[in-house]
Amino acid sequence: MEPGTTADAFLGGRIEILQYKTGHRGGSDAVFLAAAVPARAGERVLDAGTGAGTAGLCLLARVPGIDVAGVEIDKSQCALARQNAERNRVSDRFRVIEADVTAPGKVLGTAGLVREGYDQVIANPPFYGAGSVRAAADASRASAHVMPDGELERWVRFLTTMAGPHATLTLIHRAESLCPLLEVLKDRFGGLAIYPLFPRRGVPAARVIVQGRKNSRASARLLPGLVLHEDGGAYTAEAEAVLRSGAALNLDATGV
Repeated sequence: MEPGTTADAFLGGRIEILQYKTGHRGGSDAVFLAAAVPARAGERVLDAGTGAGTAGLCLLARVPGIDVAGVEIDKSQCALARQNAERNRVSDRFRVIEADVTAPGKVLGTAGLVREGYDQVIANPPFYGAGSVRAAADASRASAHVMPDGELERWVRFLTTMAGPHATLTLIHRAESLCPLLEVLKDRFGGLAIYPLFPRRGVPAARVIVQGRKNSRASARLLPGLVLHEDGGAYTAEAEAVLRSGAALNLDATGV
């Protein structure tokens, strides 16, 4: 194992992810994101900002017949993601592309990305606006958590460009950022399903998963979402099924 890393089990031990002890680390957000992706065997998936590959590898564990391209700007995270693909025996299905999602299209094409070439596009973009939180000392952690002004729109533009004509987009973000997220998705993806993740019953959502179809004109739907913890702190049975057993989240229905 590479010095300075930990080997972390996900999905009840079905996959193992090497992550740096400091810097950006994948966690439950990546697992819930992967659980919500309605991928089917034979489809191509683009995971923007893949980090060490947690979301893409969780998705591959649930839907093994897909191909995933993970895009990541940080060279060291790209190296870890490639190791993780090999560690989990899916290097033939998980390709890591070192690229900046805000780069010009010609640069992205040279890196190996295919315009309108993906059936599913997914992302767990940086959550915080510049100046809204204290900057992290670790550069990779800062870039993974802090998004400069206007960057969210550029991320969505990238995802739109890479999505096939009727592809599905799935994003996870802070609940308080729902309005700006919906604004940048407008006129790009429709039929939006908004799926809140509640820390406990009776409290506001902390995260939202938003899913939509490119070029759709269908109306948005606010779904009941998922409660993550019981009052005592333990995961609810529904959350446990996703985190430990790899259950899917069905954003076309009212539950898991």
